[in-house]
Amino acid sequence: MSNRKTIIIVGGGFAGLELINQLGNSNYNVILVDTNNYNFFPPLLYQVAAGFMEPSAISYPFRKILRSKPNVKFRLGALEKVVPQENKIIVSNGELYYDLLVMATGAETNFFGNKNIEEYSLPMKTISDALALRNVIFTRLERATRLEKREDRKKLLSFVIAGAGPTGVELSGIFAEMRAHILTKDYPELSMNDLGEIYLIDGQDAVLAVMSEKTQKYSYKKLEELGVTIKLNTLVKDFKDDVISLSDGTEIHSRNLIWAAGISAKTFDGFTPENYGPGRRLKTNAFNLVDGYDNIYAIGDSALVSGDPNYPKGHPQLAQTAIQQAKNLGENLCSTHQWKPFAYKDLGTMAIIGRNKAVTDGPDQKFFFKGFLAWCIWIFVHIMSLVNFRNRMRALYDWIGYYINKDQSFRMIIKPKK
Repeated sequence: MSNRKTIIIVGGGFAGLELINQLGNSNYNVILVDTNNYNFFPPLLYQVAAGFMEPSAISYPFRKILRSKPNVKFRLGALEKVVPQENKIIVSNGELYYDLLVMATGAETNFFGNKNIEEYSLPMKTISDALALRNVIFTRLERATRLEKREDRKKLLSFVIAGAGPTGVELSGIFAEMRAHILTKDYPELSMNDLGEIYLIDGQDAVLAVMSEKTQKYSYKKLEELGVTIKLNTLVKDFKDDVISLSDGTEIHSRNLIWAAGISAKTFDGFTPENYGPGRRLKTNAFNLVDGYDNIYAIGDSALVSGDPNYPKGHPQLAQTAIQQAKNLGENLCSTHQWKPFAYKDLGTMAIIGRNKAVTDGPDQKFFFKGFLAWCIWIFVHIMSLVNFRNRMRALYDWIGYYINKDQSFRMIIKPKK
């Protein structure tokens, strides 16, 4: 054991966990470092936020995952600094030394320097964010039942979602279905006219801009049918005093701005400004080795991999990219032969709009599914992507309940004690 090299993996998301699967039971000592003691599935955070799933359905403890991997240890802590010249990292509760370091730290919400939006909007990147949003939604619904003026109720219950990517589309769709099927039943004090509007705002000229034109048109049509107001080629400029200011000069009076408009990689002390490229991603070669180092790698959302002519600006920051990079790096680290450069394989893109409404683009957008078939594909792919059988069965049970009843029962307001 003492002759084994130590690999530290910082971050237990899609990339970090896949790399552990590759290195488990290998001839390396592996240490996973993460600020949480659990892995979670980000594509389903919006369902937790809307009360359609409980957090345990999309999360699982690292230590239970690692039971069958005796060469892998877990360290709970936040990375504070990398010290490459000493082959060590400083975390919030100590120091760790490595032979090889893998940065799989993912991305965080990008507020583009707008301090008001950063302070007052509601992000959607972590389980804590999703639970905070759930608490806000249902607390404000309760408060609205006590307000006398309709304009006050509408301001409290109007939701503005910035960013019309998959997260924004899925959030606006599920909020629209809640408004149509649930809220007036649970809150008889409120009428449909009290519930306010749902706005989806994006600076580009299409919803789901990274997907095919057919997908964009279908999604736009279905969201409009659900009652979502869509404003494209428009940016959110400010959020102050319950007023959301848009780049076209209009204002929306609402307490609720949900920010799904962009991400950027996390940065850490110890790397130089030259190490970072667009989106603050660490620049690497085709083998995910960070430029300027011989024992530090970056994978997933934190990596900007060079050498692929099809993606000169970097690979898409998607789960499949992270998983494929981790698998390739793991195979290289365990190989006794020549290393293989990373080559991204597009497996397609999908998004759900609502019950029986989803879209799926095939690899390289060569084919397109919509409606119930795409919805079934979305359900299957997301269930199989969950970390274990328990999570898959719980998610399937939740979705069957929602499909039959158009309802779910996880709308509790659970706030931490101050």
